[in-house]
Amino acid sequence: MRILVVEDDAGIADGLRTNLQQRGYAVDVCDGVAAAWGALRAESFDAVLLDLGLADGEGSELLHRLRTSPPRGDATGAPALPDPATPVLIVTARDQVSQRIAGLDQGADDYLVKPFDVDELDARLRALLRRAAGRASPTIRYGDIEVDPAARTVVQGGKPVEMSPREFSVLLVLLQARGRVLSRQQLEERLYSWQSAIESNAVEVHIHHLRRKLGSGCIQTMRGVGYFMPQEAG
Repeated sequence: MRILVVEDDAGIADGLRTNLQQRGYAVDVCDGVAAAWGALRAESFDAVLLDLGLADGEGSELLHRLRTSPPRGDATGAPALPDPATPVLIVTARDQVSQRIAGLDQGADDYLVKPFDVDELDARLRALLRRAAGRASPTIRYGDIEVDPAARTVVQGGKPVEMSPREFSVLLVLLQARGRVLSRQQLEERLYSWQSAIESNAVEVHIHHLRRKLGSGCIQTMRGVGYFMPQEAG
C-alpha cells in the first residue's frame, strides 16, 4: 500500500516515513500544498496523511481541490488528475472540536490529533483502506486463503504461509483488486516509493514466489497486459 505524507516538519515526516515503512507501507513525503498536488496528479496513492498547517498554505485547500476534482483520466486515457476518492486522514495539532468537525465536513475520512501513537495511526489507516475497498471484515478471505492485514499473516487451508514483506504486499494489492488486471507498472506504483530502487524483474519474481507458495492457479497472467486474481477463487 502506498501512502503520501503531506507534512512540513522534517522530523515528523521522517518519523512517519520510518514507522510506516516498518509496517509494510511504501511512503512518499511532500512538504507543502504545491508539491503534494503535483504528486497526486502524477501518481496513485492508497491514502494521504495530511497536516493542516503547511509552509505554502493550508492542508484544507489541498483537501478541497482533491475532493472537487473530476474523475481521474479522460476518454483518451491521458493523465492525470488526482483521484477524488483517495482516502485522507488529517494529522494535525489542531485539537478543537470545531476544527475536527470542519476537517471532516471538508471531506476528510478521519482526523487524528498530534501527538499520537503510531499503532493507532496504523489502525486508522487500515480502517480507511478497508472501507475504501468495500470490506467490513478486518481479514480478507479468498478460497482457502485468509489474509490479516493488521498482523500481516497469511493462512492457507488452516496452515500459516511464510512470506517476505514484499510478497505480502503484492498479494494484498492483487487481492484488493481481484477481478481486475494490473500491469507491472501499476503494481510497481502501488508498492514502491520514489526513493525505492526497483529491479527490472522484481514484480515477476514476487509473483513466481507467490505461485509457488499458494498454488500456480492463484495468480493468473494476461499475456502482454499484467496479472490478476479472479473475482472468485477456483
